[in-house]
Amino acid sequence: MDISITRHRKRGRVYILLAILAVSLFVSLGSMALAEEAAKPEAAYRDIPLLGSRGIIWVVAQIHLLLAGFVLGVPIFGLVCEIVGIKTGDKRYDNLAKEFTKLLTASFATTAMFGGVLLFSLIAFYPKFFMYMTNVFWPTYAVYAFLFVFETISLYLYWYGWDVMMNKKWLHITLGVCLNLAGFLIMIVSNAWVTFMASPILMPEATPLLTKTWAAVNNPTWWPVNIHRIIGNIVFGGYVCGAYAAVRYLSAKTQEEKAHYDWMGYTGNFIGTFGLLTLPFAGYYLMREVYAFNQQMAITLMGGILSWLFIIQAIQIGVMFIGTNYYFWQGIAYRVDQPQTYKKYVVGMIVVLVGCFLVWLTPHSLVASIEEARKMGGTFHPVLGVFGVMSAKLTAVNIMILTTFASFLLYWRAGKTITAGWAKVTTWAQVALFIVAAAAIIYIGVYGYYVPAIFRVNVLSVLQVLIVLLILTLVTPLTALMLKSAKETSVMKWGVLPASSQYALISNGVVVVFTMTLMGYVRSSSRTYWHIYGIMRDNSAYAYQPKLWQAVAMMGLCTFFFVLIVAFIFWLSGLSKKAAHDEKAVPAAQH
Repeated sequence: MDISITRHRKRGRVYILLAILAVSLFVSLGSMALAEEAAKPEAAYRDIPLLGSRGIIWVVAQIHLLLAGFVLGVPIFGLVCEIVGIKTGDKRYDNLAKEFTKLLTASFATTAMFGGVLLFSLIAFYPKFFMYMTNVFWPTYAVYAFLFVFETISLYLYWYGWDVMMNKKWLHITLGVCLNLAGFLIMIVSNAWVTFMASPILMPEATPLLTKTWAAVNNPTWWPVNIHRIIGNIVFGGYVCGAYAAVRYLSAKTQEEKAHYDWMGYTGNFIGTFGLLTLPFAGYYLMREVYAFNQQMAITLMGGILSWLFIIQAIQIGVMFIGTNYYFWQGIAYRVDQPQTYKKYVVGMIVVLVGCFLVWLTPHSLVASIEEARKMGGTFHPVLGVFGVMSAKLTAVNIMILTTFASFLLYWRAGKTITAGWAKVTTWAQVALFIVAAAAIIYIGVYGYYVPAIFRVNVLSVLQVLIVLLILTLVTPLTALMLKSAKETSVMKWGVLPASSQYALISNGVVVVFTMTLMGYVRSSSRTYWHIYGIMRDNSAYAYQPKLWQAVAMMGLCTFFFVLIVAFIFWLSGLSKKAAHDEKAVPAAQH
C-alpha cells in the first residue's frame, strides 16, 4: 500500500521537476541568446535565433490565454454545480464541483508560469513597446497584483476548506463567489491592455494620470471583448470538462464508473451548450463595435485578407453545434424508453443544421483565375454568392441557435408525460413561436440584401438577435413550469451511451480550444502591421501577415501544446485518486 502511494507521488514530483527544468532551460538559452542585444539600451526589438521573437510571443501568449480561460471557466463550472447540488440535495453535483476544482491548483500554477515567461519575453524582445504600454497602464499593474494575490488566497481557501466547511456551505459558496469575482476582474484588467492595442484612446499630455489611464482602459472594444471572453470561458470550461468525462467514460472498467462519467459528460455538455447559444451574439456585438470604431479594420476582418479566418471559424462553430445536437440525440435514443417517438423531429433538425452549416461554409469571394472569374461575371459565384454575404450568415447562425435550443427542449421533455391541463395549449403556442420566429429571421435576412450595410448592421441584425433572445427567455420558463408537475414515464439510464457520443464530446473539447486559439489570432491580426493601431507601427523583420496555412499551422501547434498540458494536469490530479484506490484494494486483497 505505502509503496504504491509513494511510487505515484514520486512520479508526480519527477514530472513536475522535468517541466520546471524545461522552462528553466528555455529561459537560460533565451538569456544567453539575448546577452549581446541586451547591451543596446535603445533597441526597439530583439531577436532569438532560429525561433524568432514573434513566434515565441505567439505561442507563449496563446497558451497562457488558453490556460487563463480554463482557470476562469472551471471555477464558474464548479460554483454552478455546487449551488445546484445544494438546491437539489444531489451529492453528485458537489462531488463533481470538487473533482474539477482539484484541477485548479496545478492549472493556476501553470498559468502563472506561462504568464511570467510572457512578461519576460515582452520585456526582452519588445522593450520599446513594453515601455510605452507601461507608461500608459502602470497604475493598473498594482490593481492586477492585488487581484492576483486575492485570487490566490480565495482559491486555496476554497479548495482546502471544502471538507472543513461542509456544514457551512454558505461560507464556502461565498469563497467561490470571491474566487470567480477575482478571476473576472483580473480578466477585464488584462483585456484593457489587449483591446487598447486594437482601439486606442489617447488623452492630451496635460490630462491627469488616472483620467488618461481610465480613458485607455475604457476603449471602444473593452467591454465587447469582456463579454465575449466570459461567455467563451463558460463554453470552454463546459466542453473541456465534457471531453475529460468522455475520455474517462471510454476507459471506465465498471458500470458504476461509466454511469458517473456519463452523467458528468452530460453536465459539461449542458453548461457548454448554454454558453454556445449566446456566444454568437457576443461575437456579433464585438464586431459591431469594431466596425463603429474603424470601418477599415472591420472590412479587413470580414471582407478582406482575414475573411477566410471567419470561414474557418464558421466550420468550427458548425462542428460544435452539430456535435452538441448529436450528443442530445444519442441521449434520447439510449437513455429514454420509446425513442422512436422523437425520430421524425431529429431528422428535420439534421436537415436544418446541415443547410445552415453549408451557408456558413460559403466564402464571401472565390479564389478564381481570370478565365473563371470572366465566366462567373466576377469573383462572386452567380448562385452561391448570395450565401457568402453577412446577411445570409447571420440568418444561418440564428436558425442554428433556434434549432439547437429546440433539440435541448426535446431532450428535456423526453421520458416525461406532461399532466398540467394548460400544457397542451402552451406546447402548441411554443411551436407557433418557433415557426413565427424562424420565418421572421429569414424574412429579415432576405430584406437585408436590399438595404445599405449600415442599416443592416445597426437595425436588422439587432432585430434577429432580439427575436432569438425573446424565444429563449419565453420558452425556457414555460417549459420548466410544465415539467415541474410532469410524470416520468421512463427512468434516465446512465452509462449506456455508445462510444460515438463520447467522440462528439471529445471533438467539441478540441474544437473549442482551436476556436479560442483562432479568435486570439483574429483579435491580434486585426491590427495588421501595428503594435498599437495607428500609433506604434511594427517595423521589425516579422512585420508581415502570415499566410493562411502558416497561421493555421501555428494555431494547430498551440492547440496541440495546450491539449498536452491539460492532459498532464488531468493525469497529475488523478494520481491521488489512484493512490486512494490502491490503498483500498491492497487490504481487500490481503483479506
